[in-house]
Amino acid sequence: MDENLGGLTPEQSRSLDASRKRVIDSIGKNMDLYGITLSIGHLYGQMYFQNEPITLDQMSQQMGMSKTSMSTGMRTLLDLKMIDKVWGKGSRKDFYEVVPDWHQNFIDFFSIKWRKAVESNMTSLERSLKEIRVLQASDPDNDTLREITSIDEQKIVDALNYYRWLHRLIDAFESGKIFEFIPKEE
Repeated sequence: MDENLGGLTPEQSRSLDASRKRVIDSIGKNMDLYGITLSIGHLYGQMYFQNEPITLDQMSQQMGMSKTSMSTGMRTLLDLKMIDKVWGKGSRKDFYEVVPDWHQNFIDFFSIKWRKAVESNMTSLERSLKEIRVLQASDPDNDTLREITSIDEQKIVDALNYYRWLHRLIDAFESGKIFEFIPKEE
């Protein structure tokens, strides 16, 4: 961290640094569980302890990462709404800062990922359901076909019901209604 720790003893500074590194490593590992690379998780963790907006160049220098890798990481975090691009007085460079609301970060991250997956899966399921129903209608007197396709039809209907439920869950996250059931800790 490039901050003024002039009022701390070397031992206090080392202790603070070790504490922060532990948290940064934990954030990186946690984000890795959700499909975000460890380095991007560490980038977010490093930015979390910045007390003011920071440029891409400053972050790159602090972390020892190439500007290209840093740019990719920042773009990922921007897309996930975990950081914001902010204006820096007297500079034409872009500045970035962490969105400190971890509840909102969680909601944004999962809503983006889940909604995309739900819509893709529902499209496939609905297409398959139509195909099965066309197949059933093509030979309505075929008991074997009706028996086999009825089982598949029910499985697809059950899956679609699950995805409609998941849509409602995503809506509850995005609207904040989830906090009526599981309140935030203050």
